[in-house]
This record gives sequence, structure tokens and C-alpha cells, in this order.
Amino acid sequence: MSPALVLSLFAQALPAPMPLPAQAAPAPPPPPPTPSITAMLVHMAVPLVLFVFVTPAVYYFFRRTWRELDVEALEHKRALLARGEYDTRPLALFVITAIILTLQYYYDADFFQSALKPLLREWELAGATSPWGIGEHVSLKQYGDLYRLSWWAITRILGYTIIPFAIWKVLYRKDSLLDMGLRTRGLLSHAWIYLVCLAVVVPAVFAVASQPDFGNYYPFYKKSSRSWFDFAIWESLYVLQFFGLEVFFRGFWLNTLRRSMGSTAIFAMCVPYCMIHYGKPYFETCGAVIAGIALGSLSMRTKSIYSGFMVHVTVALLMDFLALAQKDALPQIWYPMIPKTMISPLGF
Repeated sequence: MSPALVLSLFAQALPAPMPLPAQAAPAPPPPPPTPSITAMLVHMAVPLVLFVFVTPAVYYFFRRTWRELDVEALEHKRALLARGEYDTRPLALFVITAIILTLQYYYDADFFQSALKPLLREWELAGATSPWGIGEHVSLKQYGDLYRLSWWAITRILGYTIIPFAIWKVLYRKDSLLDMGLRTRGLLSHAWIYLVCLAVVVPAVFAVASQPDFGNYYPFYKKSSRSWFDFAIWESLYVLQFFGLEVFFRGFWLNTLRRSMGSTAIFAMCVPYCMIHYGKPYFETCGAVIAGIALGSLSMRTKSIYSGFMVHVTVALLMDFLALAQKDALPQIWYPMIPKTMISPLGF
């Protein structure tokens, strides 16, 4: 009798294995309790009540700046009328803004998912045969979210700085881009304003950090807690897009409309500035109204974006840090333990 036949008969003689007891699938977590109508109304009313108390303080602090802007604008309009001229800058600014914000909305996440992500996947699969060997350094599994957010940051940086400035130099060659709030003269003399703003805003950030939707929303890059490398790369992109945002709204917008609209330019700027916060936590979006007025007035007063930029960045970094700390999710290692995966040469 062959050994194979012996093994076959032996296997047939063994009893069939007993089936494992069926295990029930883990129950899904219970849905969060639905807040009552009263709680929702209180949640809605809190920022509105704060507006009543904060707005007079903002007015008191910046009222002289607003008046000086209105006087400057009135004199500018009188001079234009006397010469029979018309300033086309506000028209150009509003059209450029509408186009840029529209492009950013429609060619952000959807464009990345439908066009750029498949391209990155193609390069990743091609490896060394991809253009310039980029595919060897692409990992959608490990860095897919970072690539998506990098595209978001790129669209903001391009749309808020390079594109509008390039168009502006074509339309108004004699205008200096440094006059768009980019001059550093007098920066140190206004440092005390930065500290005052932080003294007001930082306690509000700690209060907002206690809201449940805060920790779920921030940071945008959910793998920031994986390592300090992930955290640093993301925050660097975050800071760059904030610089672009400040250049656009507090530099380009306000300094273009300064002589045409006076202090009204600040309040006009707050409308699109508030709207780009839609989708973020409710308290933050409401706070963008006061922040827009305060940072805009600060920029007009100092003729520089840098104090407002530092306030904005300090608050943003603190919010991300608090969101991770609240969940006990601050990074524990310096570099992600991902074998054979490198940071993309695209800069992601």
C-alpha cells in the first residue's frame, strides 16, 4: 500500500472539525443624543449675544482708524470727480474675487478625486517608469489625505496670491504690490497690538475647544497624530495657505478698496471672508465676522498684513494642538514607521 493511500485513509478516519461557535458582530456605537430644541436655540444665540458685547469694544478701539479711512476716501473721490475720471480698481477686484472663489470651490476636492488622485495612482503603480521616477516616492495608502490637503493648500496659495497679483500687474502696471500690505516698516512698533489681540482671542479659543464638534473637525489632516513629521508637514502647508489668505483679504482687498470705499471696505471684505468658513464649526464661523472686522481694521491701521497674519497663525496652530490634546492624540514619535515609503518629491 502506497504512503499516499495510507495518508488518505488516515485523513478520512479523522473526525470532522467542529464548527466554531457563531460570534455576533459587534454592535455599532449608539448614535449621539439629539440635542433638544432649547439647547439648539441656546447654541445659536450665544455668538449673537457675544456680538452685542464685543462689537462696541471693536468700534471703540478702531473708530479713529475708520474715520481717517473715510476722510481719505472722500478726498480721493473728490479728486477723481474733479478730473472727470473713474477708478476701475473696485470693479476689477470684485470680478477677480468672484472668479477665484468659484474656481477654488469647483476645482478643489472633486477635481483631486476625479483627476489628480487617479494620476498619482498611475504613477505609483508605474514606479520607476513614471515621469522623473515620481511613482517610487508616492504612497496613496499612507499619504493620500496629505496629497489631497496639499492640493487644497496649493489652490489657496495660487488663488490668493500669484494669480490675482499677476492679473493686477497686467491691468495696473504702476501699482506696487508691496503696497498690498506687504511692507514690513513699523512692524515692531505695532507688536503690542498683536499681543492685545492674542490676549482677547486665546481665551476664546480655549472656550471653543470644549465644543464636541471642535475635536472632530480639527486638525484637517487626521493623521497629524501619527508622528511629529506628519504634524509639521501639515502645519507648514496650513501656515502657507493662511499667509495667502491674509494677503488676499487683508492685503489685496483692503488696500485696493482703501481709497475708494474707506472703512466700508473692511465690512465688505467680511462677507466673502465669513462665507469661506461655511462648513466649519458654527462658533468659529460666527467668530470670523468679528475677526474679519478686527484683523481688517488692524491691517488698515498698520498698512501691513503681518500682525493679523501672526494672530491668525497663532490661533490656528493652537486650535490644532488643542484638538489633538483633547483626544489625547498628540504625536508620540518623530517619524512614521512606514518601511520603504518616502515623502513625495512633489513636496507632500
